[in-house]
Amino acid sequence: MVAAGCGSSGGTGTGSGSGPAGTSILDVATTAAVTTWDPVKSFSTEVYYLANVYEPLLWANPPGAAERFRPGLAVSWRRSADAKTWTFRLRSGVTFHDGSPLTAAAVKQSILAVKDRGGASFLWSALDRIETPDEQTVVFRMSAPTEVDVAASSMYGAWIVAPRALAAAARDERWFERGRDAGTGPYSIAEYTPGKQVVLRAYPGYWGASENGGAFRTVNVQIAADAVAQQQMLQSGQVDIASSLPLENVAQFEHDDRFAVEVCESSLSYLGFFNTTRRPLDDPKVRRALALALPYDEIIDVGAEGFGTAARGPVPKGVFPYDEEIPASAQDLAEARRLLAEAGHPNGGFTLRLTYAAENDQQKQFAPLIKDALAKIGVKVTLSGKLFNQQWEEAKGDPRKAQDIFLLLYWPTASDAGSDNLATLFRSSERPFFNLSYWRSATYDRLVDEAIGLTATDRDGAQRLYTRAMRLLIDEAPGIYLYDVRRPVVVAKGLTGLECNPNYSFNLFFHELGTGAA
Repeated sequence: MVAAGCGSSGGTGTGSGSGPAGTSILDVATTAAVTTWDPVKSFSTEVYYLANVYEPLLWANPPGAAERFRPGLAVSWRRSADAKTWTFRLRSGVTFHDGSPLTAAAVKQSILAVKDRGGASFLWSALDRIETPDEQTVVFRMSAPTEVDVAASSMYGAWIVAPRALAAAARDERWFERGRDAGTGPYSIAEYTPGKQVVLRAYPGYWGASENGGAFRTVNVQIAADAVAQQQMLQSGQVDIASSLPLENVAQFEHDDRFAVEVCESSLSYLGFFNTTRRPLDDPKVRRALALALPYDEIIDVGAEGFGTAARGPVPKGVFPYDEEIPASAQDLAEARRLLAEAGHPNGGFTLRLTYAAENDQQKQFAPLIKDALAKIGVKVTLSGKLFNQQWEEAKGDPRKAQDIFLLLYWPTASDAGSDNLATLFRSSERPFFNLSYWRSATYDRLVDEAIGLTATDRDGAQRLYTRAMRLLIDEAPGIYLYDVRRPVVVAKGLTGLECNPNYSFNLFFHELGTGAA
């Protein structure tokens, strides 16, 4: 699911361990919890840390850049005309944190581990085999045309891990959970107190140490789920960066000379699923009516404090295959009432249960707006706030006993929301995973599958198919598409040069931070 929101470069620290220009300590507050330290299994918010510990073969550039990708652990790459064979040349002189060298064999073992048991294994579903003709060359043989550069630049799906660690984890599945790491990245995991603190320490043998940045030898991260607590930590000087502040209070920092505020476009979006297995939500007219009844502008203005833009389906702006021709979500109460009447519910008259993540402040803010809006067309909504993991487990059980509406914050794992958002969220599946509308459409499945197969060789053709699929999502309304997230990032004034990259929306890359004038 995944990921750049904002990377940074430049800065002086002001937190508890920080001091004048040239300081070596950065203090950070974030909500990012750790579900696993295993970089292969990881598929959640620990990406905030792991992206500073592990590296992929490539990095995806922000939308609008001259090139879509730039070198990571690979310095060059090429593809065959049919996009089934991809050859990567590795960077020389790179070592893992255990001192072993980066080799083609290590890349092969890492990617095969992801394909076998990874949280993002779907990225490598078309992988047939990997060849290693020499220690610096990796050849991917795919069973179908594939954008391997997209997979190779992803969070979760392409981190390269030291072979000795992979072997240890195969023998002991708790090996990584003891706070160990085995990446090539600029930082290693020095300390971890579950639910409270992560300490990252600069890896002295990092291949990129001579490049710009790398001013902070230690990064102290406080895990604080409460946004108000993060604000207090930032204002008191305990931290230099806070990743999640009360959105209604961000304006305070824009008028405070001690801080800088950058608002980043992101690949994060809020949506909701209708449980299409039960009456009356098994009727597309009812679902469309409910979608038309929602106050999208108010949800953005009040629920998100303005930090959002109207969604055009489940593909966020700036990420392929976003299409401006897809109509933005908008309220039309008259049409909502007409459709309900056509469906045999002229006065509404039914009750729905909506679940949301209790720890998500934005969902907590806008869920009541959904309830109030649906009441205007005679539909009663009961709200149920649960911890996300509890909500998730209920939704993945028996759909006949599950919620009626499920709210979700989602972000694509790679820089392709066709093979991710569109396929993952709404393609038919035998057992519920992310398609928590439980919707099945052979037409939709065919459009998405054909588009995925075309993307690597005919991107325009794939776009046309994806657009048809997105129009079907609007017409059939298995879900509601609320808004694309804009992320305010507030930092101490000395940290300059914030750069937003929607491909990695959940991340800050600490090595890119340097020291600059306050």
